[in-house]
Formats: sequence, structure tokens, C-alpha cells
Amino acid sequence: MSRFEAAGTRAGLTRDRPKTEPLGAPPGSRAGALMVAGASLLWLGQAAVLAWAVQRLVEGGDWIDVIWLATAYAVLGFVRASGEAWGNRRLFVAARRYVSEVRAHACTALACSSPFNRERPASGEAASAIGEQADALLPWLLRYEPARWRVALVLPVIVLAIVGLSWAAALILIAAAPLIPLAMMLIGWRAKAASEEHLRALGGMNGFLLDRLRGLSTLRALGAVDATAQRLRACAEDLRQRTMRVLRIAFLSSAALELFSALAVAFVAVYVGFHLLGQIDIGVWGRRLTLGEALFILLLAPAFFEPLRDLSAAWHDKAAGHAALEALAELHGGSRSLPGAMDDPVALPSTPTAGPPTVDIKTLRFKYDGGTPVFEAADLHIEAGEHVALVGASGAGKSTLLSVIAGLAPVISGTVRIAGELLEERSAATLRSRMAWVGQKPHVFSGSVGDNVALHRPGVSRCDVSAALRLAGLGTVAHLTPDVPLGEGGVGLSGGEAVRLALARIAAMPHADLWLLDEPTAHLDSDTARAVIDSLLCMARGRTLVVATHDRALAARIGRVIDVGHINAAPMQRRAA
Repeated sequence: MSRFEAAGTRAGLTRDRPKTEPLGAPPGSRAGALMVAGASLLWLGQAAVLAWAVQRLVEGGDWIDVIWLATAYAVLGFVRASGEAWGNRRLFVAARRYVSEVRAHACTALACSSPFNRERPASGEAASAIGEQADALLPWLLRYEPARWRVALVLPVIVLAIVGLSWAAALILIAAAPLIPLAMMLIGWRAKAASEEHLRALGGMNGFLLDRLRGLSTLRALGAVDATAQRLRACAEDLRQRTMRVLRIAFLSSAALELFSALAVAFVAVYVGFHLLGQIDIGVWGRRLTLGEALFILLLAPAFFEPLRDLSAAWHDKAAGHAALEALAELHGGSRSLPGAMDDPVALPSTPTAGPPTVDIKTLRFKYDGGTPVFEAADLHIEAGEHVALVGASGAGKSTLLSVIAGLAPVISGTVRIAGELLEERSAATLRSRMAWVGQKPHVFSGSVGDNVALHRPGVSRCDVSAALRLAGLGTVAHLTPDVPLGEGGVGLSGGEAVRLALARIAAMPHADLWLLDEPTAHLDSDTARAVIDSLLCMARGRTLVVATHDRALAARIGRVIDVGHINAAPMQRRAA
């Protein structure tokens, strides 16, 4: 099991576990939480030393009599602070590592998702879940775990220390203690629901904003900018209301906690005060409390509610953490995953050794989720080294057929063989490693030209990048040398230069002998399209080339033209005959 899969297993992000399963403590955090809880117990020693010192002074002692008590108090304080610092640091390191693993696992789940999965979240929503909402896990892990251990350890010890002096004071604390968790539980149910609604609204608004920014030019052309701004304002107002709802619940829980704890401490103080005045004699073990013993009880009473106060604050962090975990779990987007996405391909030689592959498709049946079948028992054979143009009307299945050949989507029935090898889960990664893909809109990343061509693939050197740029016809373009930076989305590049850059990417893969291109000349003028076609056909010599296109000029230059509509209709015609 990889460390990403292990992180997902601990986080409840795997598909064989329910999404709502609580997040466990990260490895290494228990020692830190126990250290923080153990350090809190040292306050009992400090309170005892302080009460003893006051008792000595009341009995007539001077400062020399209590100097060693003051030294003990300082030493205990130093040890307590050091223990809490060490435990919190260990907790922070473990929690930060854990959140990073959960983020990496969520990114891996997105990368392994098929592009045909219609349940994939919007990019803005996914970025919000991984970038912003995942941070909600950190305060949960840092505060809830130590608070839980402090409640489990500190409260019983304080009760035992007080009950040895006054069972009445201990009874007051024990009676008040369950009221706080009960109130937190009742409020926490609503807090969790409010946090989930808030994070869902935040992710939805981020996705809406990113989608509208991408299509801003289209919105301006259609005159829909004002309508979009109004809708965005409505989303922001809804998010504001949900944020205030979460804050109201948080303030309500804090007020309830302070009310119960203040009343309990006040009852203890009143009881101790009247007992010292001789008005109340019950509640002790046959003798009157001394001033030092009474002070010891009063010092421990607020400390009894401090772990409950921390747990109450962490309860809201836990609710936010659960909501963030739900958002991260939804990034899996259903069950349709990319075949072989988690497998490592075998090592490939720098140049092809067995020649270009054949492509054989038999009785292919494929459909999108919830849609009608795109292919019904379709057959297709492409010879090794053959250049094929897939043509047909929009929606006939040209891009879908390319994606099926690339193994980007699982088929319902039928077989796809590359070089005679069946394309399946076990072989998908290896077969896909010998393919080169150019989509309709090649994305240009923020970085240098060399980085955009190499894509950090191992074995692609600077010389390979320069050679690929020359093959793609960009060797003489001054502003496209390997060291020139490019903006996100290819700012500053023409449409033809962006396509040639995508061709340079596949030219830098000498072992790729099956090229799949989707509309490489779309949105190009005739002269630029002609130059791109010349470069493509020159580069694709000795390789199997499959191109989906509407461009008649490109189809005429390729040796074989296949109408995808006829491939799909042939089985139905045979059945009708």
C-alpha cells in the first residue's frame, strides 16, 4: 500500500469505507497529546505548593519558610511549560504531515478519475476543498485530540484530589460536569450541519467564479456580465449568511459553557466560604478545612472546567473537520476511474524497437453515464504505421473513439487491442506510455518553454526539447526558445504556436509510436493550418497516427479516412438486413 493509499485509508477517503467515518488520530500524535495532558496534571502540584505557602504565612512563617516552596512552584511551572511545548510541537509535526498526505491522496484521486466521469467536481470546487477546506483538519487534529485526553485524565485526578478533602465540593463539580458535554452535543449537531452547508456554499461559489472568469469573453459578447455579477453577489450574500449562522452557533456554545462552569465554580466558592465561616459543617470528612486546603480546592475548581472548555472549542473544530473531510471524500466523484492510473509502466527504450502498433477494436459498446450508447458493437482495424483520419458529424463519437483507444474510459463490452495486446486494467499504463495525445485545447502551464515541452518527464533533456521545437517548426521563432517563460494558459502565444508547442511535446517522446490527436487544426486560419499539417505529417512518419477532425484539408492529406458514423451504424444495418 502506498503512503497516499494509507493516508486515504486513515482519512476515510477510500471507496470501501463510508465517507462519514471519523478521522483517526495521525501517527505520532498520541504521544504528543498524552504529554500535553500529563503536563496539565502538574498544575495540581503547583496549586498544592501555593496553598501550602499561604498556609505557612497564615501560621506566622516568614519568606524564608516559603522560599523553597516558591522554588518548587517555579520548577513545576518550567517543567509544565516545557512538556506542553514539546507535546504541541510533536502534535503539529504529525498533524501537518497528515494533512499533506490527505491532500496528496485527494489530488491522486482526482488524477486517477476518468475525464468521462460526469460526477467529477468543478475545478474551483476541487481547488477550494484541497486548498482551503483541508486546512480545517489542522485545528481539529491540534486541539481536539489533546483536549480529549485532558478530559479523560485531568478531570478524574482533580475529583480524586478534592474528594479527599471535601466530598461536597467534589459532588458539585461532578454534578455540573455532564451538563457541559450534553449542551455541546446538542449544539454540536447543529454546528456540524451548519459547517457542512458553509463549506458547500464556499466551494460552490469558488467553482462558479472560476467558471465565469474562464468564460468572461463569452459573457461580454453575450451581454451577460451584469446578470453574472448579480448571481455572484447573491452567492456571496448566501455565503455571508451561512458564515454568520456558524458564528452564532459558536457564540451560543461558548455562552452555555461559561454559564455552567461559572455557576459551578461559584457554588464551590460559596460552599468553601460558608464552611470557613462555620456556617456549613457538612461535606467534609469529620474535620474543618484549613485555609490552605480551602484555597487548594478553589484553585482546582476552575482547572476542572478548563479541559471541558478546550473540548468545547475543539468540538467546533471537529465539526468543521468532518465537513472538510466530506468535501475531500466527494473529490472521488463516483466509481468511474481511469484504468491503470495507479500502475507504473514498465521501463521503455529511448527509441521504439518493435515498430508502430496496430489498433484492433472488436464489437465495441460504450455510453456515457445516464446517456444513450455512443457505440453499438463497432469494429475498427488500423494497420501498423497507418495514418487515419476520423471524420463525421459533431457528436458522432470521434473524440470518444480516441479516448477509448487511449484507455481513458472503460468500455461496457468489446475489446481494444494495441499491438495485439488487450487494453485492460493491468496493461493500460504500459500501453498508454507508448501513446502521445494532443487534445482540442492543449493547456500551456506557467513556466518556461522547455518546461512546457518536457513536462518534467524523466529522460527528456534540453537537447531533446530543442530538437522537438525544431521538428514542430518552432526552431526559428525567437520568443519560443527553451528558456523563455510563458504565462498560464499560453498568454502571448498564437493559436498555431500553441498547437505546435503541443506537437513539440509529443515529438520529445521518441518511444511514443501511437499518436492520437483531436482537432489539431481547429480555430486556425488556412495558412497556419497548412503549416501545422505539414509539421504533423513530417513528424508522424513511421508512427501510427489517428486524428479526429472536421478539417477536409487535413483529412485529404491523410492516407485513410473513416466516417465514425458509418462504423457505428454498420452493426445496426446488419441486424436490420
